[in-house]
Amino acid sequence: MTKVAIVGSGFIGRAWAISFARAGHDVRMWDQSPAATSGAHDYIAGVLGDLAANDLLRGQAIDAVLGRIAVVAELEEALAEAVHIQENTPENLDVKREVFSRIDALADPQAVIASSTSALLPSKFTDHLQGRHRCLVVHPINPPYLIPAAEVVPAPWTSTDTVERTRAFLVAAGHAPLVMKHELDGFIMNRLQGALLEEAFRLVADGYASVEDVDIGIRDGLALRWSFMGPFETIDLNAPGGVRDYVERYQTIYSNIFPQMLRRVDWAGEVMATVEADRRKRLPRESLGERQVWRDRRLMALAAHKRKSDQEFGR
Repeated sequence: MTKVAIVGSGFIGRAWAISFARAGHDVRMWDQSPAATSGAHDYIAGVLGDLAANDLLRGQAIDAVLGRIAVVAELEEALAEAVHIQENTPENLDVKREVFSRIDALADPQAVIASSTSALLPSKFTDHLQGRHRCLVVHPINPPYLIPAAEVVPAPWTSTDTVERTRAFLVAAGHAPLVMKHELDGFIMNRLQGALLEEAFRLVADGYASVEDVDIGIRDGLALRWSFMGPFETIDLNAPGGVRDYVERYQTIYSNIFPQMLRRVDWAGEVMATVEADRRKRLPRESLGERQVWRDRRLMALAAHKRKSDQEFGR
C-alpha cells in the first residue's frame, strides 16, 4: 500500500485524503493547528456515506476507505515513507517557503512534494530547496473526490521524472491531470474561468443582461456540452469540416467583439450591488451552506452518471 502525506488538513486537505484513500493509499493527515484536524474523521465519514450512496467508492465499504486515513500529531510521522506529499497550507508565500523547507528536509529523497496552491507559482517557494527538482504544484478543483481535473504545474527546475510520476499517480487515483509545459500565473483553469467571469461582470455592469440571464446561458446552455467535452472538441464538432472549417466560418465573430473585451469592470465596484442583490434574492445568505451541500450532491450524481457513460462508450 502506497503511503501519502497530507500537510494542512482543512477542507482541501480532507478532500484530497478522501480521493487518495479511495484509490487505495494509506493516508496520514497533519496540521500545525489541532483545530484543523479535530472532527476530520467525522467529516470524512459523512462525505463517504454520500459517495457510497452514489456508488463512487469503487465498490469499497465506507469503513475500508475511512480506515486508510489517520490523523497524526507530528509532521515527521505524516512524512515517514510517503511517496507523495500534498501540501495544503494558506495562500501565503512565506508560509509556503517555510513549510516546503521543513518537508524537503524531512521527507524521503524520492518523494514528490506537491502544493495545492491555486495562485502561487512553484518557482516562488521552491527555489531555495536542495530537493527542488521533486517539487511542483498539483492544483485541484474542489472537491477533488468529485471533480477529477487537477493541474500539474512544474517549476523551471522540476524534473521530467517528477512530472511523469505525478501524472501517473493522479491517473491511477482516478484523476484527469492537466500537465502544463511551463508555469504561468493563474495556471490553466483559473485563466479560463477568469475570462468567462470578466465577460459575465461586463455584461451585467453595462446593462446587457441580468445576473440570472448570464447564469442561464452557462447552466442551461454552454455547460451542457462542456460537462463532457472541452472548447476545442466543441468547435471541432460544430462545423461540417471540423475545427479548421469552424475557424474559417466563425473567427470573424470573435475578432469583431474582442476589442470590446479589453476593458475591465471592477468586480467589487458598483456592479457588485447588482450581483449581490440578485443572488441574495434567489438564495438568502443563511441558506448558502445548505445550497453547498445540494451542489456537492448534484456533483456526485453527475460524477456517477459520467462514470457510467464513460464505461458504456469506452472512453
